[in-house]
Amino acid sequence: MTPSLSQAEARRLALSAQGFARIPRGIVRHRQLRAQLDALGVVQIDSVNALVRSHYLPGFSRLGHYDRDLLDDLAWGKARHRALFEYWGHEASLLPLDLYPLMRWRMARAANGQGIYQQLARFGFEQQGVIQRVLQAVREQGALGAGALSTRAERAGPWWDWSAEKHALEWLFAAGEVTVAGRRGFERLYDLPERVIPSEWLNQPELPEAEAQRRLLLRSAAALGVATERDLRDYYRLETADCQARLAELVEAGELQQVEVQGWRQPGYCSGELKIPRKVKASALLSPFDSLIWERARTERLFDFHYRLEIYTPQHKRQFGYYVLPFLHDERLAARVDLRAERAQDRLAVHALHEEEQGLGEGGLLALAENLRKLADWLGLAEVAITCRRPGTVRLHAALECVTNG
Repeated sequence: MTPSLSQAEARRLALSAQGFARIPRGIVRHRQLRAQLDALGVVQIDSVNALVRSHYLPGFSRLGHYDRDLLDDLAWGKARHRALFEYWGHEASLLPLDLYPLMRWRMARAANGQGIYQQLARFGFEQQGVIQRVLQAVREQGALGAGALSTRAERAGPWWDWSAEKHALEWLFAAGEVTVAGRRGFERLYDLPERVIPSEWLNQPELPEAEAQRRLLLRSAAALGVATERDLRDYYRLETADCQARLAELVEAGELQQVEVQGWRQPGYCSGELKIPRKVKASALLSPFDSLIWERARTERLFDFHYRLEIYTPQHKRQFGYYVLPFLHDERLAARVDLRAERAQDRLAVHALHEEEQGLGEGGLLALAENLRKLADWLGLAEVAITCRRPGTVRLHAALECVTNG
């Protein structure tokens, strides 16, 4: 018989797999942060800095206060601490180093113009002279940013108006010919993989595409808890045909099992024994790019929570705000909070609070206030300031007073 799960069981399974069922204890060090990131299997990078760069937030949401330098060490630090690398996992991402061999097939496809933007693929076919010149500069000079190589005379335009050298570096990065050695501010510094990726991962024998894809699907299933085929595919952005073929193979081999989830039209899949917590007590503010919620259709299925990022929506058309963080409490996405780190004023600004239909209740408001206070402390901001007069903010102000004054 196919196992069946209720909506509540599916939510708890997902929350547990994503690291919200474990209560953090003590000071967070490299080991604890690395274990959490290994369990997630991928952390999305995004350039928006309205609050803090998004890749720092998943660790805070699950572990609480930690030194952001720890993540920098794991991603771009000295060899003894380095445990992550940058690549196209789920969009631009930080990935555990043991996934490097599992991405070689994607790099090979990129070198053949597959799985990358058409403009970049065309550049790769037409501009090999520029690409080889840029690669030689990296060989000779070490870690370089695109700005150090640019030969363009005109001023760059907005967004994706890249120089030829930037296009070359991005093509080389997608093809695995260079990798990210570090960052200067938010600018990538590119170097040869052999000078960045530890040899135990760089020199592993190349896996067949199918085997690498199966392993990625198993990592997806472990990180998601329970997931549809589309959820599993989206986690590492696999192609539909690849995912469906590999999924059938894993089910036939008994490495994944099919389950029914109440209210889901499509079957779910799980790996291993179903260990469902009785309750998940976590309360957390979530990055818009958190892996718990980045697949918006899944977020609706799990939490009955319709969520869209409105950064690129004109201000007068925004429903909830510019940089809105969902608030997880009592196994629900119970509210959304539009937040900004206003560093010039030394404050964490709450520009809007929108409670879901069920509301937060007194306990939920206190939990939100505590999370806001901890977030401000983590960001080094002196106060939490409520700058709007929406319903509920008076109660939130009282809860903040209660938390601040003990």
